[in-house]
Amino acid sequence: MDKIFLRGLAIDAVVGIWDWERKIEQKVVVDLEMATDIAKAARSDSIDDTLNYKAVAERVREYVVTEQALLVESLAEGIARVVTSEFDVPWVKVTVNKPGAIRGSDAVGIEIERSKPDA
Repeated sequence: MDKIFLRGLAIDAVVGIWDWERKIEQKVVVDLEMATDIAKAARSDSIDDTLNYKAVAERVREYVVTEQALLVESLAEGIARVVTSEFDVPWVKVTVNKPGAIRGSDAVGIEIERSKPDA
């Protein structure tokens, strides 16, 4: 299985359960690993034959900003659903973290893996 990864996608969005969190944007950082077959693209050297990670990044950014999730858990689940359904990815690992959510820590977050039937 080949994988395309996207790491450190920083997005300013409304995420959180507290009243004050619903009034501000906070940084959310998303990492993705996506299963795909790159053999055809490797032979053709054409973007049309691979998973366009720029398009994935733009769609994930749009989703995170518009979703305004309460929990990073539901945000991660939604990102997995978007990636597997809209980009025909059979498997994805999604990491979502909120830097600075816990004082004294670098980041706090969640990591999930989903296969197409799960998402």
